Amino acid sequence: MKNKTTTRRASFKQIGMGLAALFGVGAANAMGKNEKKPKKEVVGDIVMDQDIPLFSGAVKHGNTLYIAGKGAHVEPYEIKAHTEIVLQELQKELERNGSSMEKVMKVNVYLADLGDYKGMNEVFRGRFGKNPPVRTTVATYGGVPGNSLVEMDCIASLD
Repeated sequence: MKNKTTTRRASFKQIGMGLAALFGVGAANAMGKNEKKPKKEVVGDIVMDQDIPLFSGAVKHGNTLYIAGKGAHVEPYEIKAHTEIVLQELQKELERNGSSMEKVMKVNVYLADLGDYKGMNEVFRGRFGKNPPVRTTVATYGGVPGNSLVEMDCIASLD
């Protein structure tokens, strides 16, 4: 009886390992052992409010990079100029942290005026390579903080 039970357990373990490999789960996880989980690492500036941390400019977690919203807080107040500045700032932050525009998976675009959608798209187009990220674009009620005409944040891979 022990032999059949042992054989059955070994078979189930092999099936579990095969399924784990098929679905990309590590062998240690498949066997029930805990792998060391990655910790959140702040890699960008921390924005302060009255000497209290408000938010981080960029955070790494595992193989993912999260970049806070970047705006253009300068004149001229023209959507194409602001979009160019914002995209350049995102690119600098991505490259500083070991990623790139081509590795961006998600972008959120916040416009002060939905009427600027076409102009923003003219500058945005092609900036993320042949396989662009998913994107959400909204017009904000009351404008974008700091008098920027556009703000963007993103999530990128570090692989």
